[in-house]
Amino acid sequence: MDVIAAIKNAMKDIIVPELDKIKADVSEIKAILGVTNKRIDDTNKRIDDLSLHFIDLSRRLDETNRAVNRLYEVIVRREEHERLELKVIELEREVKEIKSKIAV
Repeated sequence: MDVIAAIKNAMKDIIVPELDKIKADVSEIKAILGVTNKRIDDTNKRIDDLSLHFIDLSRRLDETNRAVNRLYEVIVRREEHERLELKVIELEREVKEIKSKIAV
């Protein structure tokens, strides 16, 4: 029986420290995993925030594009109006000239 007890004690001396080391390693890995998961969660939150920011920027860009389109339409109309106004002035002058020639 002394041999069996000696083998048990030797195994305890070899296995128990290894088990303790494995338990410590597992605890360390769990802590690292927790930190890693937190970083991933933080990164995902920042990605979500950026996504919302890009959506807002896209909406604002659409509004700006609509405003620029309206401004372009106003500018084109103003240019057309100015051209028409010049034509009317020219036609009025020509009509005056024709009337003055007819009156003579």
